[in-house]
Amino acid sequence: MSETMREPIIIVGGGPVGATLALLLAQKGIATTVLEARKKAAAYAESRALALSFGSRKILEKLGVWTALAPHVTAINTIHVSQKGSLGRSILRAQDFNLVALGYVVSYGALSAALDEALAKTTIVNIVFEASAEAITYHPTHATVTYRQHQFSQSLSSALVVLADGGRGLDEIAGMVKETKDYGHDALISKVSAELPHNHIAYERFTAHGPMALLPNGARDFSLVWTGKKAYVNNLLNLSDEAFLALFHSEFGDRVGRFLTVAKRMTFPLKLSQLKTTDTPHLVVIGNAAQTMHPVAGQGFNVGLRDAETLANCIASSAPERLGDEKMLADYRVSRQTDTKNGLLFTDFLVNIFSNDIVGVSGLRSIGLGVFDMVKPIKAHLVSKMSFGK
Repeated sequence: MSETMREPIIIVGGGPVGATLALLLAQKGIATTVLEARKKAAAYAESRALALSFGSRKILEKLGVWTALAPHVTAINTIHVSQKGSLGRSILRAQDFNLVALGYVVSYGALSAALDEALAKTTIVNIVFEASAEAITYHPTHATVTYRQHQFSQSLSSALVVLADGGRGLDEIAGMVKETKDYGHDALISKVSAELPHNHIAYERFTAHGPMALLPNGARDFSLVWTGKKAYVNNLLNLSDEAFLALFHSEFGDRVGRFLTVAKRMTFPLKLSQLKTTDTPHLVVIGNAAQTMHPVAGQGFNVGLRDAETLANCIASSAPERLGDEKMLADYRVSRQTDTKNGLLFTDFLVNIFSNDIVGVSGLRSIGLGVFDMVKPIKAHLVSKMSFGK
């Protein structure tokens, strides 16, 4: 059974980036249909941690989402950057840059629930759950999404289709070329509790095996991201909890005392990817579907929210007859090019510089961290980039 209908704007993917775009457009009086593959509320139990920049908080405040989300976030007031076996370190403090926080940590589930609550209050956003997109085709005047829901194949057409599915599928769309760099590394994610309170400090620790990040998440807990070569991370996955915590303590140090517990450990491969060619009229790609970054700097999700904000403004300023045309999409790509490119280059630079143990490089890295800590204009530029993409 097949049915085709025309819709104003279609968003494929109802996760945080797609939902944010739908809310931004609703504020401007622009109707959307959101196709989400999962069941309603299926994401609410997902405990995976997301790092929100201060700029992302401002976007969520504008949408009226932050009030509901605030009880579930943990503020990052300080970021401590160090290298194992080195005295060099750098510290970023929110108060030094007139910010109330450098960022926040929240679970994917809590953010999804807050966004869905806001979406439920709108009358011009139609969310279709359990709708798995199978194909997107584009034409001179519109694009068409074919999706499957409850065993039935259906199609929707629009002058603009936005792919915001996190890069989970539809990789073979004609006209799209994605450039991918496989680091040969995996990331292990988990949650650990520590002997001492975190005092709202996030830690970036660089080791010979790869970077690790420890983000305050709750009263005394941390979300952990530990990266390294696949074989090394696979070994971490197979250690007993006791052995894992002992090794982690030896790599991280004594800043928060002993680590007491570790939750379930999971891993995923690390890649850097970016769309290089998007000759796709009436189709635009945002968020992780457009670019995937190493998690070392916590930028990927925040870049996705800035994608959504910029695209919403481009749509609102476009004449109805120009919606999704070549000029509108080119204007959007140009407006996002600098932020996206700099984010990709910055995270790739950090990985390449801090993920090796070449003789002599370690000492230079230590000196670099020390110099960076003393030069406030450089630190201010980094904080601005992390917070607002500027």
